[in-house]
Amino acid sequence: MLKKERYKLFVAHFSAKQPDAETELHYNNPFQLLIAVILSAQCTDKRINQVTPALFKRFPDARSLADVTPDIVFDYIRSVSYPNNKAKHLVGMAKMLLNDFNNEVPSDVNDLQKMPGVGRKTANVIASVIYNAPAMAVDTHVFRVANRIGLTTGKTPLTVEKDLVKNLPEETIHVAHHWLILHGRYICVARSPKCSICEITSFCKYYQNTNKITKIFSDSEPSIKK
Repeated sequence: MLKKERYKLFVAHFSAKQPDAETELHYNNPFQLLIAVILSAQCTDKRINQVTPALFKRFPDARSLADVTPDIVFDYIRSVSYPNNKAKHLVGMAKMLLNDFNNEVPSDVNDLQKMPGVGRKTANVIASVIYNAPAMAVDTHVFRVANRIGLTTGKTPLTVEKDLVKNLPEETIHVAHHWLILHGRYICVARSPKCSICEITSFCKYYQNTNKITKIFSDSEPSIKK
């Protein structure tokens, strides 16, 4: 199957099954999502959603967050991964929002990456989720699933990002990010992917190759005569 056809089938399937797929992080405004995404690095969305309600209540805006020390923020996020660094990043991010961006979360990926704790993946998440920009955030799920399906053969997150952005219809890129994440989180898991209940095996390169190998070994086994 040609890559072009595989992309077409991928978009058709998920457009029908998950047309409104969205992030599982809880937030009420761009500032809150920015905090949640910074915290979610190497941590589960479930954990972040447990931490953020109290954090958002204590720091409802950039001013309140910029006016405290990282030690105070740490007390609210101690259960997430790398809380010391993330506390510093959150305070630094809030200060930059006030001083450099007029207290507004920027839409430009390059501007977003100027803030502490905001790498390319985080910037792409904000741009796509808040502003519906054609930006593809590549985390471990996106990287794994896109390669398994056969949408890319990229060996780095940036290569995978560029491949997906190049081949997906522009209007689907912001939601395709969620299609890949959710599929990787619940079906195409890292270990023992759930191919038996997967609905896209008909165009999944990983499934087709796995079945081909299984058939080769099965055909090579000598028959046992009774």
